[in-house]
Parts: sequence; C-alpha cells; structure tokens
Amino acid sequence: MNQSKALVEFHILQNYAPSNLNRDDSGSPKDAVFGQAVRGRISSQCLKRAMRTYVAEHDLLSPDVRGVRTTRVVDAIASRLESQGRNIDAARQAAATALASVKLKFEDNRSQYLLFLGHGEINRIADIINSHWDVLVSASGAEEAPKEGGKKSAKQSKQDAKDKLPKEVGIEISAALDGGRAVDIALFGRMVADSPDISRDAACQIAHALSTHRIEREFDFFTAVDDLQSNDDSGAGMLGTVEFSSACYYRYGVIDLRMLADNLGGDMDLALEGLRAFLDAAVHARPSGKQNTFAAHQAPGYVGFSVRTKGVPHSLANAFETPVRAAAGTSVTAQSVEQLKNYRAKLVAAYGLADSLDDLDLTGEEIPAQTLDALIASTVDKARAALGGQ
Repeated sequence: MNQSKALVEFHILQNYAPSNLNRDDSGSPKDAVFGQAVRGRISSQCLKRAMRTYVAEHDLLSPDVRGVRTTRVVDAIASRLESQGRNIDAARQAAATALASVKLKFEDNRSQYLLFLGHGEINRIADIINSHWDVLVSASGAEEAPKEGGKKSAKQSKQDAKDKLPKEVGIEISAALDGGRAVDIALFGRMVADSPDISRDAACQIAHALSTHRIEREFDFFTAVDDLQSNDDSGAGMLGTVEFSSACYYRYGVIDLRMLADNLGGDMDLALEGLRAFLDAAVHARPSGKQNTFAAHQAPGYVGFSVRTKGVPHSLANAFETPVRAAAGTSVTAQSVEQLKNYRAKLVAAYGLADSLDDLDLTGEEIPAQTLDALIASTVDKARAALGGQ
C-alpha cells in the first residue's frame, strides 16, 4: 500500500541592505534574468553551506549525526586511529588502502574531490581498520621486487595493495559507508562518481534565492590609509572598488520527509529532529560573503511553512515574474508578501492544494501573534501527523 506523502516547504522573503553575499568569478554579486528583468541571486550551494554551518555552530544537532565535507578523510581517520595508539603514518597508509577497496582515490593522502562523510562513518571505518590492522598495514606497506626494467608505478603499487586485501575488508568498509545517520547527508545527498553504491539521493531541494524586483549594481570606491605613512608622502596606501547590491529575496525549499527518514535508516524521530534543525537554519542562516564589509544581518520579513500530504511541491517564485514595484509609502518586502499571498491563493483555487500555510509576517503594523519557535514546533507536529503519528 502506498503511503501518503509528507512534504514540508518553506517560503521566505528576506530584504538585505547593501551587500555582496554570494560572488561570481569576477567578484560581482551573482544575478540572473527572470521575467525579463535582472534579479539578485544567491546560489543554492551558498544557502546550503550557510545552513550546515549554522546547525554546527549552534549545536542544533549532535556531531554524531552531522557530516563533514573534506578532501582530508585519510587524516581524519588516521587521527582517530592515533588516539587508539596506532602510528600516525602507518594509519594514513592503512586508511588510504582501506578506502581504495571502495574505489576512492587519494594522492598524498588527499582525495581528488571533496567527500561528504558522516562522523559516524569515519568512526566506523577507523574501527574496521583497527580490527584489521596487521593485514592493512602489510598491504599498504608491502614492497615487492620491481619488475624487470625498473620500479613499479605508483598506480601499480596501489593496485597491488588493493589486491592483497581480504574481500571481507572491502565488504565491511562498503557497509560502513551508509550515510552514518548524518542528517545533512540525508538532506542534501552526496554523489561519488567513482563509487555509486555509496551515493545518496537528497531528501530536500533548495532553490536559488531570487530578488522579487529588478536590481541595480553599485560600486563602492574605497581608499585605505597607510598608518605609517610619512607626512611628506601624500596619497592613499591602496585604492579599489567593491561591487554590491540591495535586494529582497524570495527563498524556497522543500523536504520529502519520508525520503529523509529512509535515508536515516527509518528513524522517524531523527528525521523530525533534522526537520526542526533544518527549519531553524533556513530562517537564521546567512551567507558569509563580504559580511565584514557590509554586516548584512537582516532577519526575514516573512516566513511561511507548509505541510502537504499529497501532490507535488509548489514554489511561489512565479509570484514575482512581474518584478515588484512598491507604491509610495509601501516597502518592497510588504509588496512582495502581498504578491506572494495573492499568487498562492490562485494556486489553491486552481489546483486545490491540500496543505496548510502557517506564517510569520513582520510587514504589517501589528505584532506577530506567535514566535518563530512556536511556528517551527507546530510545523514539526503537523509533519509528525503527516507521517502517521509515528
């Protein structure tokens, strides 16, 4: 029997003062054309990174259910083995050899690309290496007589080390790479081209944030003064420009809660704990680009959460296909909220959206009736009910 869906969406409108939160390769604020108008843009990668960092910095989830994205997995594993009394250099060689059994490649103890692993996975791999220490050290450090014509290539030596490993070592390493109950891996997924078996489909989707209105880029011409400059030496020590813009962004994301629970081994409680942290971070996390220069720490003016048990996700970005042009005496954020609500009402009428939308709206004159914590709590309760009260 097919289970009902459990989709949780967020809709956020956030007005930033002059800033350069997410830069392109030339250092300019990212943008995109939408509705035949140039809009400010913050990439989904930037937003997800900010959310992951916020969760870690504020301990919204314990470290054992979080992941780490790094090329230094070998060093991380070796550090754990060193704490168990193993030689650090031998531990690095053993770790690289063990991970080669699942087709992960390393050069000078660094992976060729960033790997996204849970702390639990790293700990389990270290334990596996420790339990097979002798055979792994022997395989990774074995020296055979070179073939006629000279030394073996580094590639051939690594292949020989891999071939010396008992099959059960590779099987155990592969089984350990199950996501490690890391909520951020379960949410955002991971793709490992060399080892598809350990890839994970993402349970959430995050859209690029787009401004609800046209933007105009501006330039700040700055001078820096040399503090030790003599009185006879006139002029600035440095000249330069920095580009910036100001925009009210529409931000959207959706979680498939059942898929999240499946990625976490069916642990519904952990999935709901992850949902709570995800919603908190979605509201509070801010990109770090050029913050020392602009200090753009503005809170969202509108936050809406919805829970849906059937149908498909519905972004409300098309509410702003016609760029917002606030009337005199009305803020851009307030006009954006009005366009968003009007557009959603049309979707509900046309498609019969079977969900709730609970929100915080700071654009009116009245004080909001509830706090963000209360909004998150009620959304998690509705998500639990959508899962069948599990």
